[in-house]
Amino acid sequence: MSKLDESEIIKIFQKKLGNKNFVSEDVEIFKLNKSNIIAKTDTLVESTDIPPKMKLSDAARKSVVACVSDFAAKGIKPEYGIISVNFPSSISRSKIEDAAAGFRKACKEFGISILGGDTNAGREVVFNVCLFGSSKRIVPRGGSKNNDLIFATGPFGYTAAGLGILLDKKKGSRDFVKKSIQSVLNPKPRVNFGLKNKKYFTATMDSSDGLSTTLNEMAKQSKKKFVITSSPHKKDLETHAKSQKLNLDGLVFHGGEEYEFVFTVNPKHKQAILKNAKLLKTPIIEIGHVTTGKGVVLQRNNKEIVLKDSGWKHFR
Repeated sequence: MSKLDESEIIKIFQKKLGNKNFVSEDVEIFKLNKSNIIAKTDTLVESTDIPPKMKLSDAARKSVVACVSDFAAKGIKPEYGIISVNFPSSISRSKIEDAAAGFRKACKEFGISILGGDTNAGREVVFNVCLFGSSKRIVPRGGSKNNDLIFATGPFGYTAAGLGILLDKKKGSRDFVKKSIQSVLNPKPRVNFGLKNKKYFTATMDSSDGLSTTLNEMAKQSKKKFVITSSPHKKDLETHAKSQKLNLDGLVFHGGEEYEFVFTVNPKHKQAILKNAKLLKTPIIEIGHVTTGKGVVLQRNNKEIVLKDSGWKHFR
């Protein structure tokens, strides 16, 4: 029997729960009385999500960031949250206080009030966060139109390089190593930029599973072709990739963990987007355009190279 991947497991649950027409989104939206409630849940597991040198305070903050980033991509402010924690029975009081401090830091940073949660005991640390907000609408993953410009907040590649340094003991220049590790330990979702520019977006999606996954999912749902003409990375990443004999495209497009987001806009809004990015000190990069067709291609030297979805997938 073949091993099930994440998408197949999700399909089983959708079928059993009767969600035949389910469309994957960054957040869920439902109506309670006359209000539209926005919800997002995410789980952080010690063995797969907490690399060496990451304190529990950083891990706790990052578990909140994972949800906040999805809200940011949709231009919605998270307001309330529920947190569930699982700790080994042998864990020390100081580590529990460290985790609690990380949650407190994240909630203060993003203006979130915690309503409650659940505490359990198990073999490893597990954090589950569910955040709530409200909005009249969300920007879909699948709203891109022909001739739209493709932008990404960024840059990309540092987290993949940082994980390589932490997990595989890759080397690099002192400044680059520090910057890359910091990108893993302290990601910064672009909430204010999402809130300010939501009205201009035709489609958006969080990039934390990898840029190639994000682009392919947006192109698929939009039923369009995404042409990528520029890679959203900086020169020091190129230097690092070359010195360590790493694949640059792999770092930029398939690494994941950035907690940035991709968005498409009508060209007439380009100047407004750039102006707001400057005001908010948010780095954004124009990486391509939308056209008729399907899939995602990298345009290089007058040739088109298919960019497959090779981002993070559980059970892959």
